[in-house]
Amino acid sequence: MKRLLLSATALSLLAPAAFAETLVVSSWGGSFRDLIDQTIAEKFTEETGVEVEFITGGTIDRLNQARLSRDTPESDVTFTTSHIGWLYANDGLFEELDMSQIPNAENLVEQAAISPYHIGAWAYVYTIGYLPDLVPEGVTFDSWNDLWSPELEGMLAAPDFDPSHIIAAAAELEGVDIENWQEASNKLLELKPNFRAFYTNDANSQQLLSSGETPVQVILSMNAYHMQSQGLDVQLAIPEEGAVLGVDTMGITAGTDKAELAYQFINAALDPEVQAEIAEIKKGSPVVSNVELPAELADLPGIFTTPEQWDSQTLIIPHELRAEKTAEWRQWFSENMIAGN
Repeated sequence: MKRLLLSATALSLLAPAAFAETLVVSSWGGSFRDLIDQTIAEKFTEETGVEVEFITGGTIDRLNQARLSRDTPESDVTFTTSHIGWLYANDGLFEELDMSQIPNAENLVEQAAISPYHIGAWAYVYTIGYLPDLVPEGVTFDSWNDLWSPELEGMLAAPDFDPSHIIAAAAELEGVDIENWQEASNKLLELKPNFRAFYTNDANSQQLLSSGETPVQVILSMNAYHMQSQGLDVQLAIPEEGAVLGVDTMGITAGTDKAELAYQFINAALDPEVQAEIAEIKKGSPVVSNVELPAELADLPGIFTTPEQWDSQTLIIPHELRAEKTAEWRQWFSENMIAGN
């Protein structure tokens, strides 16, 4: 009898740890998982006492898994890109957000209010990055049109997984809406001689720059700043037409039984101090307007802290249209720009 009582006591002591409530977040792995853990999750756990667990994977892999597990969702909050978030929403995989439960969203910038189902967590740009010492003399990057300079033949790289940035730039230069992007296809084909390579991920982008093989790139601003921290002299230009805006977003997984906690997590993400931490770590733009950044950070190209910057320095591809057109754009780009290059 004494042994049974001891076992029961031991079990009762273990129970709180074994069955503690957790919030499950779906995100990318690596540095982005760490970013969320060290900033948003830390704030959330401090406020609620609830621990955060992660399931990680690629953007499309996680979408496909969410489709498969829709009846028994594996996560409570999902991070994804703005346009892929529309695929979640259109498939009924996100709850419609009750913004009254996210007080910090009162300061959300217009450009991060993506849909009724998902909102921004941080922002960045794809723009022109270059190595000053390897760019031909006299070539500048005041406009996207400068990428078409004959002096850059065989010097350019861009991502093979998402051609939307250069397609948006070409459409802007041709004065056509991106819905009618085919009218800019000849402009795109004129750029083909300048391409040397197409990178498959951020690490491949860094390798091509470090080697000098492609001293000019259409590049993710966050990755460029990471390369700078590694000692590479890559510089960013914001063309007069604007850099192509990217927003990584948060949504509440449809069917979660922890919606209240999910709202608290998203509210923690929009806390101005958390947003400042994210900007400091990843060199991305805060998505709320009440953040104070040090001047040396706020002055970096691609970090926006004023309405004028958000309006004049960004080139925005409509997020739902981008979700609809991505496969079409990738196919055209693969067949016409990458093939034979």
